[in-house]
Amino acid sequence: MTPYTRKAKRALRAWQRQMQKSPSLLNNLTRKLQVKINKIIPEKVHNAITTAIKQMIRGVLFGAGITSSKPADIQSLEITEAVLMERIEMYKKTAAAEGGITGAGGILMAFADFPILISIKLKMLFDIAGRYGYDVSDYKERIFLLHIFQLAFSSHEHRKNVYLQMINWNSKAASLPEDINQFDWRSFQQEYRDYIDLAKLAQMIPIIGAVVGLFVNYRLIKKLGTTAMNAYRMRLDEDGSL
Repeated sequence: MTPYTRKAKRALRAWQRQMQKSPSLLNNLTRKLQVKINKIIPEKVHNAITTAIKQMIRGVLFGAGITSSKPADIQSLEITEAVLMERIEMYKKTAAAEGGITGAGGILMAFADFPILISIKLKMLFDIAGRYGYDVSDYKERIFLLHIFQLAFSSHEHRKNVYLQMINWNSKAASLPEDINQFDWRSFQQEYRDYIDLAKLAQMIPIIGAVVGLFVNYRLIKKLGTTAMNAYRMRLDEDGSL
């Protein structure tokens, strides 16, 4: 085992402990507030948002929008992750630029940021999966991508449940339904919306919207990149390849 692999394993163990932490008092209070807000929103609005996000993500994940390259053979974890860090940095800068432009355009442009940012996030996940050697042309690997997405952008309580679903993924993937419609899209969209709503609302404010959009998008992509790297390190570790 190389010094870099030992370092990666230590980082993975620390991340795994973090994923299983109980929510803090502030997390609980924030969650209760979001639940109250969600109860006020009419059911037909929830259904409309769920359908929109479902179609948007399905279009990217299972449509022709992203072409998956052949999975890479990992000769060196250190080299693989050095390349990945450069790629993630590129995605962070792309998302930041996009957030700054749409944030400067006011409310209508800020709404346009939502689908564009989701597309950037999913494209990055495809990239990361392939560089770790996983074939995203496999339907079940794309479901794993959705779990990573949830893990990065969910409440503490939901995040812990998602993390537990991802442990020993290879054995659990065998029992996954073949129909993507059976995926829990309602929880997916609600957790995602609750996570980013407060931060993204400020993007609609004139003058400061551009700065907020740039900063928030950069941070969201950074969080997703770190989550994805550790999720695939966990897969490699379970396979005995780390």
